[in-house]
Amino acid sequence: MPTDDTPETFHVTTDEQLRAVSNLTRHRIMGVLRFEPATITQIAERVGLAKGSSSYHVRLLERAGLVKVVRTRKVRGVTERYYAMAARAIVLPDPGEGAPDVLMRHAVADLEASSPDAERHVRMAHLRLTDEQFAELGARLQVLADEYRELSDPALPDVTLAFALFRPAPVRQTEGDAE
Repeated sequence: MPTDDTPETFHVTTDEQLRAVSNLTRHRIMGVLRFEPATITQIAERVGLAKGSSSYHVRLLERAGLVKVVRTRKVRGVTERYYAMAARAIVLPDPGEGAPDVLMRHAVADLEASSPDAERHVRMAHLRLTDEQFAELGARLQVLADEYRELSDPALPDVTLAFALFRPAPVRQTEGDAE
């Protein structure tokens, strides 16, 4: 569980940080560390990596400032490091025009990799909203996500909530469509 002195948010601002969070394996490692510290061995087991690969990815995240060592202990003469997230939430910059959103790509990859037999709640709704309704819905979704994040217990199974509220790009007609 994050400690009381863990900052609420970490804003990704550098290319190194963006590259670190843009990798699906590192995204999954951060998911492991979201609620409780873990060692390289524990991370490797949870993510399904070799210890060497796990160590490599954690070092990149640490160098980018996204994870940090929160405690160490000696085990048979070797120092074991426990890593945790540097903040309770990571805030990514706006992806910019035409750029795919990193979080949504990772969420879709995680959904595709999840067990097809597991319970899922996936829904897509097309709405027509005023600017005020759009802003209100976005704020309500954020409050709901924050409320459930506060209820999260590291002893329970992982659950991912991903939502995207956006105005799609206008559909452009091609010459053949006009007929």
